Amino acid sequence: MTLFFTRDHEWVRVDGELATVGITDYAQGQLGDVVFVELPTIGDSVTAGKEAAVVESVKAASDVYAPLSGEITAVNDAVSDSPEVVNEDPYGEGWLVRVKLTNPSEVDELLDVAAYRKLLEDE
Repeated sequence: MTLFFTRDHEWVRVDGELATVGITDYAQGQLGDVVFVELPTIGDSVTAGKEAAVVESVKAASDVYAPLSGEITAVNDAVSDSPEVVNEDPYGEGWLVRVKLTNPSEVDELLDVAAYRKLLEDE
């Protein structure tokens, strides 16, 4: 499973036709303490680059954009119940949704680890 990133600071772990999505460590750090997470409904369709979820912190509410198009197959209810998990473990237990990909070639538009690190250096 390879990790990819977006310019909007979402991460994606692709495993075949399924993708797990969350926000990066950088994003959670910029947001501060996450206090609320609004997730889509299983069965919803998402489109790459469009809003898929909302993460609210003590500082601001931030849209989470779908890095890839597809159907929501799972949502992480644990982050709804305990939003601080997004801060504590953004790449593990703090994942937000799982998506069954409808256009796997969209992965080619995402950043790899090296490109994402370069993006962070330039910010």
